Amino acid sequence: MEMYIEKGSSRKDCELKIAEKYKRPFQILSEKEVRLGGFMGLFSKPGVEVEFFFSPTLYKNPSWHGGYHTASPVSWHAADVSAALQRGYTSDPSRGAHADLEEEKRKVIAAAGKSYEQVALGGRETSQKILESLDEIRKKIETGAKTEEHPAFTKAAELLKQNDFTQGYIDAMIERLRKELPLESLENEETVQEKLLEWIGESISIYTEEKFQKKPRIMVLVGPTGVGKTTTISKLAAIYSIGTEKIPAVDVRMITIDAFRIGAVTQLESFGNIMELPVSCVDNKQDMKKEIALYSEDTDLFLIDTIGKSPKDSAKLGEMKEILDGCGKNAQVHLVMGAGTKASDMDDILRQFEPFNYRSVIITKIDETDRVGNVISALAEKRKSISYITDGQTVIPKDIKKASVVRFLINLEGFKVDRDKIEKRFPSGEAEQFKW
Repeated sequence: MEMYIEKGSSRKDCELKIAEKYKRPFQILSEKEVRLGGFMGLFSKPGVEVEFFFSPTLYKNPSWHGGYHTASPVSWHAADVSAALQRGYTSDPSRGAHADLEEEKRKVIAAAGKSYEQVALGGRETSQKILESLDEIRKKIETGAKTEEHPAFTKAAELLKQNDFTQGYIDAMIERLRKELPLESLENEETVQEKLLEWIGESISIYTEEKFQKKPRIMVLVGPTGVGKTTTISKLAAIYSIGTEKIPAVDVRMITIDAFRIGAVTQLESFGNIMELPVSCVDNKQDMKKEIALYSEDTDLFLIDTIGKSPKDSAKLGEMKEILDGCGKNAQVHLVMGAGTKASDMDDILRQFEPFNYRSVIITKIDETDRVGNVISALAEKRKSISYITDGQTVIPKDIKKASVVRFLINLEGFKVDRDKIEKRFPSGEAEQFKW
């Protein structure tokens, strides 16, 4: 006997859903309180989860109405059966198994509002079917057997795991499949994948820049060591100083506070010389204020490179924040993380850099990994948006792009991606991605 589960706002709601979805007689075995809706456990509501099975042939009759059984020879609710069986387990262990089962049978029948004699009149065949059903339910309870999962859930979980999604994210997606997809849709692998892609896309938040930017605009990049902050600063400087077919070039100035890392200033100055862009270095809050005030009239965009420090080095992070306070309250801070970073490490980085009030996350080195589930799930669980994606080590405009849902979805392994369909569902608007 296969067991199934259904969720709803109440037991009555669950019964109506089961009746509408399956249109077959059923019995509810157990129920428990759960949280419904929301994402990753957020904004959920109280509800009920029921475990049920489809009633045996004995109960199929014309008087079945939406999950309730009103006909003879017997009618009972599985919740009463479960309670009666559980009570039966406390009986004297010295008694025989047959005596226990007979006693449980009497309790179940009594819970259904029938007399033992009434059921007995149904004949030996009826009595035997009841005993067989009770015995099967009892075995389920005694062994703690888990509800049999539909193969579609197992395949979906394996596919998400293959892409390095976190377990919490996977559980949330499987729960949504279980709740929202009807049985006939679960039989179609393509439909299941399309739904997963759609829901994954919905969980990706893309940063939207303010329509009206105050001049000068100040962009600050923070993040751990080795994620490519200086290279990303150079790429942003290139795209904004050169301009595109859609946007005019603007005046860019680069500032670094990473004077402690060997070659950091030299790297940025070399790029500045090539691009004919000014570069300066500051090491305290007052100098930062002076630098910005001095060149504000002639600069449209300040790009601030920072010290690469471990997120666990709270003292150094505090010193860096003190310097960056000199940028003023209008500074836009973006956190830079590498695409290959483990999801657990991303979680630590996101949390440790919270004091900087970063507006979004820039994902670098996306060309160095085949899996992006770690990025998607870590940011979704923290409700963080993505502003830019970079790849390659060269400092050229084509190696940096405004983040898009489509870019992440097409990087997923094992999915049959219909690009035209997902581009219609998640238009990126890349033509205006660097619009001032």
